[in-house]
Amino acid sequence: MSSLKKNFSYNVIYQILIVILPLITSPYLSRILGRDGLGSYYYTYSIALYFMMFAMLGIGNHGVRSIARLRDDKSACSEEFWSIYLFQAINATIVILCYILYLYIFSGYLLYLQIIQGLFVLSAFFDINWFFFGIEKFKLTVTRNIIIRIISVILIFTFVKTRDDLPTHILITGGSHLLTQVVLWKFIGKYVNSPKIKLENIISHIKPSLILFIPVLAVSIYNTMDKIMLGSLNTMSEVGLYENTEKIILLPSGIIVAFGTVMLPRMSHLFEKDDTKQIMYNIDRSMEFNMFMSNALMFGIAGVANLFMPLFFGEEFAPTGKLVLYLAPVIVFKAWANVIRNQFLIPIKRDHIFIISVIAGAVSNLLVNYLLIPTMGALGAILGTVVAELIVCAIQTINVAKELNLKRYFSYFIKYFIFGLVMFFTVKLISLLKYIILNSFLILVLQIIFGATIYLTLSFFLYDNKAQIIETVKNNIKVIFNKQS
Repeated sequence: MSSLKKNFSYNVIYQILIVILPLITSPYLSRILGRDGLGSYYYTYSIALYFMMFAMLGIGNHGVRSIARLRDDKSACSEEFWSIYLFQAINATIVILCYILYLYIFSGYLLYLQIIQGLFVLSAFFDINWFFFGIEKFKLTVTRNIIIRIISVILIFTFVKTRDDLPTHILITGGSHLLTQVVLWKFIGKYVNSPKIKLENIISHIKPSLILFIPVLAVSIYNTMDKIMLGSLNTMSEVGLYENTEKIILLPSGIIVAFGTVMLPRMSHLFEKDDTKQIMYNIDRSMEFNMFMSNALMFGIAGVANLFMPLFFGEEFAPTGKLVLYLAPVIVFKAWANVIRNQFLIPIKRDHIFIISVIAGAVSNLLVNYLLIPTMGALGAILGTVVAELIVCAIQTINVAKELNLKRYFSYFIKYFIFGLVMFFTVKLISLLKYIILNSFLILVLQIIFGATIYLTLSFFLYDNKAQIIETVKNNIKVIFNKQS
């Protein structure tokens, strides 16, 4: 069995890669395409993404959980894989046909871009990442994705030169995404055989996939629908501002998602073995690690945003500095809820709590968006997202209050929140050097160095019990880097 250390490392690389490579190209594309061009790209992409989500339903989480439980039995695992995939293939085919019908009916000035975005919808037909995540073969998916995505970055810098090259940009990103799904089929034969699949086996996956799709759809309302509403109720320029703000928040969230993705199959396996002691230990260590990381990232990013955003994306995107400050709290909300969801609710199949929470978040997000986007634009969408993430986190937490040690978890949050707050004000004080030092990049470097030093010093040496903090740090590292069977 792959070690947790390796799986976490590979999945961190995978999740950060998804965000880092766009961050590499974003400063370039922001200046080449501008706010309107960038907004048009993400508006059309968000529509295509909805079709892609319907093509996959809840197969991602359902597939990981199902394969993780059967991975030690190749015969049973093979039967499970093919029955899940055949259901996916049938459903994806129907959705792809619906997308073609959508293109025919809703033609407009963005039609050409929407046609090319269809590559993302097509990729859902070939997506079997869930199988390799279920058997914990993260290296296989990561290495191939790295190669393909790096090539796509090179192609963007080579062929996207003017605002008229937006279709070329979509072709490169959509084509590379499709290719990352297709190449995994070369390796599937090593892990599964070809059993006979009965129709009832395929049908059996409809209900669990639909159940897990409900939260996926609900979450998409405040992760994807906001861009569509921004483009419809306001301007493409506001979509561009919102997207670049979200990019900066997605990087730390990617690290958190990586941890949760690795732990989901591991925790499903532990619940199957009824190893309560190890389950509670993992959740406790995971929560402290997530609070340590998320508070550092939330306050760190918020502290440098006003200087970093225009320096990184260009002066046209200077308003995003303020937007980042408002959106940063979702890093902590996501970190907290990620542990509750991926390490407790989903592994024990308590899906109804997960579903109720995200539906409540989606409804609140739609309401806030509808009220605020027409007048506040991107800021309105951000406030809607923050409210939604807070509600999701709160509902999931309340429903596990009798089973998990929430008092202990809140102590982790409060401790690192205070340390992060001190770091934030330190970073803000350093920003005053702009009146003395005219080099913005130098001030940014000083903010990062002093901010990180303050946070780590407080975390490791200035807490009441130094020995306890040192042990806590060791445990934070151990939960990731200690090999477990």
